[in-house]
Amino acid sequence: MLIQQYSVNQHPIQTLLTWIKSDAIAIPEIQRPFVWNATKVRDLIDLLYKGYPIGYLITWRNPTVKLKDGTSSQGKRILIDGQQRVTALMAALLGERVINKDYKTIRITIAFHPKERKFEVSNPAIRKDKSWITDIVNVFSPEVNVLQLVDEYCEKNEGSNRDEIFKSINSLCGIVNNHIGLIDLNSDLDIKTVTEIFIRINSTGAVLNQADFVMSKIAVNERYGGNALRKCIDYFCHLAIAPEFYQQLADGDREFASTEYFRKMSWLKHENDDLYDPSYADMLRVAFTSEFKRGRLEDLVALLSGRNFETQDYEEAIAEQSFKMLKRGILNFMNETDFKRFVMILRSAGFVESSMIRSQNAINFAYIVYLVLRSQSPKIDSSKIESHVRKWFVMSVLTGRYSGSPESTFDYDIKQIDELGFTRYMVDVEAAELSDAFWNAGLPQQMNTSVASSPYFKVYLAAQVHDNDKGFLSHKITVRDLISLRGDVHHIFPKNYLKKFDLKRGKYNQIANYVMTQSDINIAIGDKSPSEYFSELLGQCNNGPVAYGAITDSEQLRENFAMHCIPVGMEDKNIDHYDEFLQERRKLMAAKIRDYYWRL
Repeated sequence: MLIQQYSVNQHPIQTLLTWIKSDAIAIPEIQRPFVWNATKVRDLIDLLYKGYPIGYLITWRNPTVKLKDGTSSQGKRILIDGQQRVTALMAALLGERVINKDYKTIRITIAFHPKERKFEVSNPAIRKDKSWITDIVNVFSPEVNVLQLVDEYCEKNEGSNRDEIFKSINSLCGIVNNHIGLIDLNSDLDIKTVTEIFIRINSTGAVLNQADFVMSKIAVNERYGGNALRKCIDYFCHLAIAPEFYQQLADGDREFASTEYFRKMSWLKHENDDLYDPSYADMLRVAFTSEFKRGRLEDLVALLSGRNFETQDYEEAIAEQSFKMLKRGILNFMNETDFKRFVMILRSAGFVESSMIRSQNAINFAYIVYLVLRSQSPKIDSSKIESHVRKWFVMSVLTGRYSGSPESTFDYDIKQIDELGFTRYMVDVEAAELSDAFWNAGLPQQMNTSVASSPYFKVYLAAQVHDNDKGFLSHKITVRDLISLRGDVHHIFPKNYLKKFDLKRGKYNQIANYVMTQSDINIAIGDKSPSEYFSELLGQCNNGPVAYGAITDSEQLRENFAMHCIPVGMEDKNIDHYDEFLQERRKLMAAKIRDYYWRL
């Protein structure tokens, strides 16, 4: 007989609010930006007033853990679905302040019109209008006397029907007696089962974010400072994007501003580099994997709960140790010297703009590699660490290493690194992933794509930046300059030229047909055939008129062609040679990337 793994009950909203006030149910999202706007809060209250259902909430009780004295402790409920609705109720009915997307603490005030029985977001015009109750929080105050409230309203609004106003306001008071469904998941369920239940119950079928589970687990554990740690993660990620938030944070959350976490992240107030702006999920993955040598966030949820993987029991000592380790991992992540040095390593590999990086997980694991190597004893030479990190990152991007099942690959990679050592494992990975077959056939074949954001094209551009290559037909301006200044991506076989022969977008927009060039050079070439403008280029270097750029020396022109992997004999190529050109240039581009990789 199958055991039901959850219970479904109906509870009055008043009971839910009581649980929140007594801290029996954890609402960690109250510390994070509230994504609903005030209009959605108004609509939720209106639904309740009309007696419509507002969906189910899903909670998961913290597992029972063994305490040091041998007794057991039953954990509180964690709200894992319905956080926005509950936060909206707390804001509208209890007057709780929320943090908006700009991390500003605000009040969302909902007004009620008793005669028309409608709700609006309170505004200056409403506050001047006596026919409105400008803040419904006043209606739900424990001290409120409904009859007195009705009398006061009728005095201000002559001609009001007292009985109708009473019915209207009394109905508003009654919404806290409306029932809301609560799906309570069993405390002994593991994270995989909880996720599956969520997916099956949730009407949208959205995957429950493992990082959200972790953040909830962190926030509700005040015994080990989880609430401050959670704030640290959120605030760091926001400051990385918006350094100007620093002073607002210092003034608005003085308690947090006095913590070690705040001091460790204070360097962000002057930081405007956007090459690596981590999300809270990124920060958790890096801190967890580098510190715990595991890659699955579901394991972190279990460890923070006190899970003993050998006995399958929950022990307080394991939860305590796990919080200490996670804190250490977060502090290592935030370390100014290490963070900036890691970003510098990415730049030294040629990735100078955030637009060049298409895989956040590749960056995350590269940072894990950096932190792990930095922590090893005896210490590894810094130049070796830089080379290892550069090569691992580029290898990951080229092979799409973390694009399929990133958590499984994270877990496998970190365990192999821990067991074999990084150098030996790197040699094994290169032998498996970057064989001659990859460079000579696999990579050229993968470059048969029209997507300009292709990781292969981005790595090719990084190789050009790394080698300080000049732009196509440029005398002094580099590819780095063109990327930074959003220079033109030019078609070697011009797009309009190819369109004349009815070639489709996927054909003329091949990455093997792209070069970075200056706008004026791109415009000058126009829609001429390669045979025409390459012939003019050769003439330009033999005392002919200067039509494209400023290169007038034949040797310098050949060097520029080599930088951009331009096949020989372009002065003789037209539409009949286009496919042959693409194949040849893909091989040349792959060869350039190969040479670049082994020099990293």
